[in-house]
Amino acid sequence: MSELSTLARPYAQAVFKTAQTSNSSSEWSDMLSFLSVVMQDKEIIALIGNPKVNQQQLTTLLLDIAQDQLNEAGKNLLKLLIENGRLTLAPQISELYEALKADHEGYIDVEVISAYALSKEEQKSFATTLKKQLNKKVQITTSIDKSLIGGFLAKAGDTVIDGSIKGQLQQLAKKL
Repeated sequence: MSELSTLARPYAQAVFKTAQTSNSSSEWSDMLSFLSVVMQDKEIIALIGNPKVNQQQLTTLLLDIAQDQLNEAGKNLLKLLIENGRLTLAPQISELYEALKADHEGYIDVEVISAYALSKEEQKSFATTLKKQLNKKVQITTSIDKSLIGGFLAKAGDTVIDGSIKGQLQQLAKKL
């Protein structure tokens, strides 16, 4: 667990509690995703680190950028992050919030990396197998990495299932 995740966790938990009480979890997902994208912009990052830009100027600029993307609670979160010097944590807050939301709703996001494109049937079969193994509903996103040679690599939270030929070759090399 990274230090950034540790710093972001209280914010993500507070947002999650707020979303649960106001029944607005998808709205918060959208707002946090928007903030995450904004905080990954190189020009915005440069402004955050610029000592010539004070908190008020930064707040005004980001509220102008956000406009209709944030409700009042989202704007308050933005102001709080700026005030506490934690604005760069937005991507981690968004990620942790989505993990809390997924856990609460009983599903898990799984990233499947394979050496070739998976067909719809293969994805469905894979999801069914993972659902049984993880005891949760599974949402799969797929990507291709030809360096795996064959097989797959599945990442579900902290769990990694390596069924790739590359992984098997690495294990064999260690044994030898």
